[in-house]
Amino acid sequence: MVWFFVNPAPDIGEIEHFILSPFNFLLYTTFMVITYHGGEFVKITHGDRTLAFNPISKDSTLAGPKFGVDVVLVTLKDEDFNGVSQVTYGEKEPFVIDGPGEYEVEKIFIKGFPSVSRYKKRERLNTIYIVTLEGMNVCFLGALSEKQVDPKIFEDSDDIDILFVPIGGGGVLNPAEAHDVAVKLEPKIVIPMHYPSPSEKNGIGEKDSLKTFLKERGVEKAVPMEKLTIKKKDVEGKEGDVIVLSS
Repeated sequence: MVWFFVNPAPDIGEIEHFILSPFNFLLYTTFMVITYHGGEFVKITHGDRTLAFNPISKDSTLAGPKFGVDVVLVTLKDEDFNGVSQVTYGEKEPFVIDGPGEYEVEKIFIKGFPSVSRYKKRERLNTIYIVTLEGMNVCFLGALSEKQVDPKIFEDSDDIDILFVPIGGGGVLNPAEAHDVAVKLEPKIVIPMHYPSPSEKNGIGEKDSLKTFLKERGVEKAVPMEKLTIKKKDVEGKEGDVIVLSS
C-alpha cells in the first residue's frame, strides 16, 4: 500500500488530522493561522496560501515586518496601511486588492464594500472586506469611522465567523463604537486592532483603548496570544468571544 499527500503537501504544523481515502490518498485538513503585526496589519495563512491586510509601508512611522504573501488587501490608501512592497518578497508577487468589488483568487472569495474613514482628520474611502476561505467568513473593517454600517453589505453573506474591528478612536471607531458595531454584526469571534502596543513601537490609536474596549465587552482580562490557530468547527457555539493578539 502506498500513501500519497494531496498536492501540495501541507505544512506539518498546520495539519489537523489525516484521513485515509478509499483510493489510498492521505487527505488532510488545515488550520487558519492568524497573526497581528501592529496598526491594522494582519496576516492570515491557510495551507499554502497567505493573505495580508493593511500592511504597514516603509514610509510609515509605524514599524512592520516584511514577508511575501499571495493576496494583499488594502482598505485605506495611507502609508500606515498600504505597504504592498513590504509583502512582496522573494518569489511572492501578491494579487493586490485596494477597493470595492468582487474578487476570486485561488479559491478565496472576496467582497469589498465602500465606507468612510476620517483617519488623520481626512475623510476618505475605506473598504470593508468580507473574505470567504474554506467555509469561514472573515470581516475586516479597516479604518472605519462610522458605526452605522450599511446593512446591505451583509445581506448576501452568511454569519461572520471572525471580525477584525478598529478600536483606537482618533479618526476610526472608538472602543464604545467598536463594541456597538460588534453587537450589531454578531460575529462568533472579535479581534480588536488599531490600538497602542505595550511597547509603543507601533503606537496607533488612543491610550488605554484596548482596556476600555475589553470593559465594554464585559471581559475582565484577556491574555494576548502570539497567534490564533483555528478551524471552522472551533467557532461553532461562540458568540462574540474576544481574542487579543500580541503584536
